[in-house]
Amino acid sequence: MQAPPFAWPSMRKSPLLRRGLINQLVSVLIALVIWTIGYKGSPLWVALLYSLCIGNLIWLFVDGGRALVSRLLGVTPQRGGGWPGWGAMIGTVTLGSVAGYTLGAGLIDTLLGYQTPTMFTSGRVLFFTFLAASLVTYFYYSRERLHTEMAAAEAARRAAAENQLKLLESQLEPHMLFNTLANLRVLIGLDPPRAQAMLDHLIAFLRATLTASRSGAQPLSAEFDRLADYLALMAVRMGPRLVVQIDLPATLRDTPVPPLLLQPLVENAIKHGLEPKVEGGRIELAARNEAGHLVLTVRDTGNGLPEDPAGAAPAGAPGAGGTHYGLAHVRERLAALYGERGMLRLQPAPGAEGGTLAIVTLPLPDTP
Repeated sequence: MQAPPFAWPSMRKSPLLRRGLINQLVSVLIALVIWTIGYKGSPLWVALLYSLCIGNLIWLFVDGGRALVSRLLGVTPQRGGGWPGWGAMIGTVTLGSVAGYTLGAGLIDTLLGYQTPTMFTSGRVLFFTFLAASLVTYFYYSRERLHTEMAAAEAARRAAAENQLKLLESQLEPHMLFNTLANLRVLIGLDPPRAQAMLDHLIAFLRATLTASRSGAQPLSAEFDRLADYLALMAVRMGPRLVVQIDLPATLRDTPVPPLLLQPLVENAIKHGLEPKVEGGRIELAARNEAGHLVLTVRDTGNGLPEDPAGAAPAGAPGAGGTHYGLAHVRERLAALYGERGMLRLQPAPGAEGGTLAIVTLPLPDTP
């Protein structure tokens, strides 16, 4: 098995790497300030060496001490943002500053043969050491707290969107079920064998729908299979007046999509396009990859649109085209899941046969 290629860690995803880089920049800045105000007689690289060594050791002791105290107090990034409180942090910064400066200065003194003042014999050293350690620690605290709050807000937004989707799905499924049961009731009195066949298809459809409703996404092949079950129900009722064509490329079969996304579009095509037409017509379901987007189309050769449905609009946009119950659900679900990246478009179908073309555009999942 071939090993995956090495990838540098992302600054956004690695707080430790981000804090480390900030610490290097602060150490360089402190070295420049100290060298400028009182140590120009020595080379700049000496000031940089002292500052980087002392700064990194202070960071190691302070950040490591914070993590240790947080663990002892039971504070986690999810509970309290990994911050053990101001009292504990003041002690940690104090001890970490003393230990980091003493060890770092002593190490460079040994290497270069210098004798630097201790923290307690030089007020300037004491001031800069504690000021830098305190400011950098507070900066880390502020960033981590902001990141924790943003993560909590994003989790709440996702939970709200999932709850909204569950509500929309619970409203959509009875809508389709009641329509089918009403048709089945009429068919029982007119043609019992066809009613039995219709009931068999309904059971298969509901079983697949129940499985899909328990997950937030399903393969596109499962969505098309369930639509095929639904169209088989309609074919029992409409007979040869309904012709079905399905085009699903093999490369898109495993693409995850929201369950029941196309169901209302297919229902509208049957109810408003093909059923009112005496001779019936054809319904076509298709999927394609278009410039990194998944494009799903539902086309019928029925009566067509009574008026311009306002064309394309971002999902959930005010006044987006279409007023039917199912179309509103599609747009609301696209808005909750994809924002402006999800789009539903209704337009007259091309060609002499006429009819309606519904186009759903979704972002394809990122590929490695």
